[in-house]
Amino acid sequence: MNPVAQELYQRIRREGAIDGQVIKVDRFLNHMVDPVLMDKLGAELYGRFAERKIDKIITAESSGIMIAQAIAGHFGVPFIYAKKKRPLTMREYYAASSYSFTKQESTTLYVSQEVLGTRERLLFVDDFFAAGSTYKAIEQIIEQAGATLVGVAVIINKSDRRDIESILTMHDLASG
Repeated sequence: MNPVAQELYQRIRREGAIDGQVIKVDRFLNHMVDPVLMDKLGAELYGRFAERKIDKIITAESSGIMIAQAIAGHFGVPFIYAKKKRPLTMREYYAASSYSFTKQESTTLYVSQEVLGTRERLLFVDDFFAAGSTYKAIEQIIEQAGATLVGVAVIINKSDRRDIESILTMHDLASG
């Protein structure tokens, strides 16, 4: 485990909890956020894509916003977050449905056509990757826009997929 992964692992053991597929990180990642840790995680994931041309970072509201901002800051590019409710000001948009495992509900994600253009190269980031429902919705939105998905980066990958860059996996958390 690299030093950033080790630090995250220790924080989960000390201040969080693991209960099967549920990982409690709300004291430092997705309810109360440690900005220093988030910047380290962002720098680590940025490093894995630094050689690729990335125009924008994309995530879903709300837990992915912090890591998206951290990675976007290292790239020096904007980030977009797909909204769970469409504001009246968003007249032309891309939309796709997503199911939240932790909230046990389905929601529609919206991205304004004003912020996502054709031929843009995007990196999808999120705090967790579980069943991939959010990823699939974002993938559909990117496709609707005629843009390109360059890769996927998450803090913790709960799935068995190996094509997703992550700081930790469920295997890492189980083996310690």
